[in-house]
Amino acid sequence: MGARANDWHPAAAYLYALTLDGPALAWEYLRRNPHYRAAYGQHADGSADEAAHAARWGLRLLEDPARDARDAQPAWLPDPDSLPQLHPDAAAATDAPVFTLWLMPGRKQLAHDGQRLLLTAYRPEGTLRAAFSHALEHGMAYAHGVAGGARLRERWRAAAATMERLDAFYDRNGARPGVHAHAHGRPDRIALLHMRSLQTLDGLAAGATQREIAQAMFGTAVVAERWHDLGELRAQVRRLARRGRAFVDGGYRRLLQIEAAGDGRSG
Repeated sequence: MGARANDWHPAAAYLYALTLDGPALAWEYLRRNPHYRAAYGQHADGSADEAAHAARWGLRLLEDPARDARDAQPAWLPDPDSLPQLHPDAAAATDAPVFTLWLMPGRKQLAHDGQRLLLTAYRPEGTLRAAFSHALEHGMAYAHGVAGGARLRERWRAAAATMERLDAFYDRNGARPGVHAHAHGRPDRIALLHMRSLQTLDGLAAGATQREIAQAMFGTAVVAERWHDLGELRAQVRRLARRGRAFVDGGYRRLLQIEAAGDGRSG
C-alpha cells in the first residue's frame, strides 16, 4: 500500500472512511505502517512463523496491506471488544434465533483465522461482525458468547449492540429476514478527522507538502486566502499528520476497544 502520484488528491476517494467502525479504522492505519508492509512482504507465507510475526501487530495472521477496509478481513488478536461469538445452543428456547447465514441481508465475507470462521456483513446502517464455531450449522439455534477475563464487562457492553442487531435480522426462528429502516446522518467530527488524517498520511507518503495537502482538502482559493506560517489552516494539517502518525505507530489498537469509542468510531 502507498499513495502514488495524485491518488491521494480527491477527497471523494476517502468518503468510505466516514462509515468505518473501530476495527476497520484500525486496519486503515495499520496498513499504512511501512514496517508492517515490510513484514507482510517477508513473512506472509502461511507458515507457523507467519503467526508469530502477525502477533506483533495484534493479528492472528498477516493481512494484505494493499486491501483497504472494504475488502480486507483482518483477524485481530485479541478480538475487538465488539466481536461476539456464536455457538450451537443445545438448550435453546422456543424463540431462540436460528443461524441462517445466507438469508442475512448485506454483502458478506467469511474468513478462517485458523480456529473459527469470521463473518463480516456490510449493511447501510453499519458493519456487523461475528465469529462462529465450526459446530454451528445452517438451521441451528445459536447462543452468544464473549471472551472472559478482566475486560468482560467492557466486552459485553460493546458486543451487546452487535448481538441485538444480529438477532434482529430474523423474525422468530429465522423464518424470514426482518425489515429494518435506516437513515444516514451527517458524519460526526471524529469520523471526519479520521478521513482527513488518512488523506494527510497518504499525501505525505506521496511527497506532498502541507500546503498541497490543504489545497486538496479545502480548495486552492481557501488556502490562497488563509495559509501562512502561524495560521490555523497550517496548524490543522500539522495536527492531522500528528494524529494519523500516532494511530499508525500503535494507536490503532485503541480503536479495537470500547474505551476508544469517543475517539475512533463513527456514529
